[in-house]
Amino acid sequence: MYQPYQEELRFEKIRTIIHGDSDAASLSVANEIASLIKQKQEQGTKAVLGLATGSTPVKVYDYLVQFHKEGRLSFKNVITFNLDEYFPMEPDSIHSYVRFMNEHLFDHIDIEPHNVHIPDGNLSMDEVRKYCDDYEEKIKNVGGIDIQVLGIGRTGHIGFNEPGSTLNSKTRLIRLDRVTRLDAASDFFGEENVPKRAITMGVGTIMNARKIILMAWGEGKSSIIQQAVEGEIKESVPATFLQHHENCDFVLDEAAASSLTRIKTPWLATECDWDEKLIKTATIWLSEKLNKAILKLTNEDYNEYGMGNLIAEIGSAEQINLKVFNQLQHTITGWPGGKPNADDSQRPERAKPHPKTSLIFSPHPDDDVISMGGTLLRLVDQGHDVHVAYQTSGNIAVFDDEVIRFLDFATDVQKDNKDLRKKFKEVREFLANKKPGELDSPEVQQFKGLIRKGEALAACRYCGVPEENAHFQNLPFYETGAVRKKPLSDEDVQITYDLLNKLKPHQIFAAGDLSDPHGTHRVCLQIIFKALEKLKEDRVEWIRNCYVWLYRGAWQEWDIADMEMAVPIGPKDMARKINAIFKHQSQKDSAMFPGNDEREFWQRAEQRNKDTANRYNALGMAEYEAMEGFVRYHF
Repeated sequence: MYQPYQEELRFEKIRTIIHGDSDAASLSVANEIASLIKQKQEQGTKAVLGLATGSTPVKVYDYLVQFHKEGRLSFKNVITFNLDEYFPMEPDSIHSYVRFMNEHLFDHIDIEPHNVHIPDGNLSMDEVRKYCDDYEEKIKNVGGIDIQVLGIGRTGHIGFNEPGSTLNSKTRLIRLDRVTRLDAASDFFGEENVPKRAITMGVGTIMNARKIILMAWGEGKSSIIQQAVEGEIKESVPATFLQHHENCDFVLDEAAASSLTRIKTPWLATECDWDEKLIKTATIWLSEKLNKAILKLTNEDYNEYGMGNLIAEIGSAEQINLKVFNQLQHTITGWPGGKPNADDSQRPERAKPHPKTSLIFSPHPDDDVISMGGTLLRLVDQGHDVHVAYQTSGNIAVFDDEVIRFLDFATDVQKDNKDLRKKFKEVREFLANKKPGELDSPEVQQFKGLIRKGEALAACRYCGVPEENAHFQNLPFYETGAVRKKPLSDEDVQITYDLLNKLKPHQIFAAGDLSDPHGTHRVCLQIIFKALEKLKEDRVEWIRNCYVWLYRGAWQEWDIADMEMAVPIGPKDMARKINAIFKHQSQKDSAMFPGNDEREFWQRAEQRNKDTANRYNALGMAEYEAMEGFVRYHF
């Protein structure tokens, strides 16, 4: 079992390596795998790899392919065993792990086909048990696995070993947990299309590997990572079994590591070097921990929770409390575009110029109103020139029934247009014969994009944003018709660059979901950042006076310690925000990709905004109905 040697790591029971981002982390894992392969080549032996699928290891495979194409690495001496496969699953299905591994790795390297092993999802039930026994035997016959690569699910599963799996479990057929199926729903265009079973290596099979590397990216994994690394070993969180392994590394980006004690509450682990940000974070944490307003915290409270050296440095709880209270107070503003003719020295936004040109980037056609609808309405009401840039069409999130509903309307309107009626008939026939998870035809993709465009325009009209201020970018990286997108390109950046340079905004609002390494929000943000950097390199003058504010998506809110602007929303504006969300009718009642929250988007947004206001109130701030939070990006 892992024994940490630094005091700050004393809560961690597994060796944990934190990188700045998922790209750097993936490169480190790829280098370790490449080193093993080369070492085995020098010894004249085989390197045996246990491989995982999903979004987490994709960049590792990209690097391995790059190493091979550059002539730095051969896979002639490599044998692979994949962790799992859905059951039943045809090997050529777009959802199969056979296809995934071929597309991301095997088709691009010189591995011998007979050295590749992936569980067969195309067996009959009578064949499964013997097949699983043979899979175990094949691993033993090649001397066992040298490096086993893992991801981790929100339930703590490794491979498809769901909660309840035992330490000694072997390769077998299992039933998938509902949370696991819900997480996979986006790939299958609906939970109902996700297989209910899978073949997976067992926990015992994984534990027999000589080295285990578990990777995790993003804040969505931070909670389960904290449980796996710092929690008690239990069957309900299978990843905790890895604490028994003598050579296991957790390789994380900063977001996935954010709930570990040494990151989230380092004062509980060791003495800290206190800076402004850490003081603010610790004081808010202590206030919420004790359910006390900030100004009521005492010296004894700080001492009891590992912050005695902070009191010694600053002098008293009162001084710390007042400092943090004032910092929080200054984040609250009802003027997100700046208050004209006011002292702005303690305000998050500048008073001048007024009115401002405000550009809101919305990754999907409803993120603007879901995530910052109250602020958008406030900007319009206060006279600013508000523009919304819808970065993607959002077409894959529209149900087929919505297309048919609009076609029925259009068919009646265009009764005399034979060519159009013929096209509509072809689309209906395609949808009637479409298989679960099958990609839409270009025509269907176009119609679905138009549905979402119409909804976005309706929301703009309701909010008072002129239709000509709605910009539909339809960034090329998104337009694949599949959940998996293309990498961002120079064309994506140029489209964004041109819009920015045309509008010359005084302030930009963008979705700041930095913790999602492969999702649309993150790619959209990267495109904005690259366009801003290009503008900066080109010495464009207006960019020097532009503020960039990051909001969060429908899934989570910024931590209060990070918020630099908090915009209060009254009951009337909350109702207006919800009505704006309602304009996106194709996403109402049931969303294509609901994530792990089954509530409608308006319900999530309302609760999130109210929770933020309640947290501010509990800290001792003024009581508001709801609040939207923002973090400023400095570029």
